[in-house]
Amino acid sequence: MNCNKNQAIKCTVQQCAHHCGNENYCSLDCILVGTHELNPTMDQCTDCKSFVLKK
Repeated sequence: MNCNKNQAIKCTVQQCAHHCGNENYCSLDCILVGTHELNPTMDQCTDCKSFVLKK
């Protein structure tokens, strides 16, 4: 896999199209982090809004 990894963004979500294989980095220049909660209080309440399902 030829991936231009961004060493500033680590990622372990292998199902994402932006994931760089076994290197656990993201290939995007930046990501958007959001939430699905009205009042997030723990890390499970946050989401990577840049996620794209790998085909």
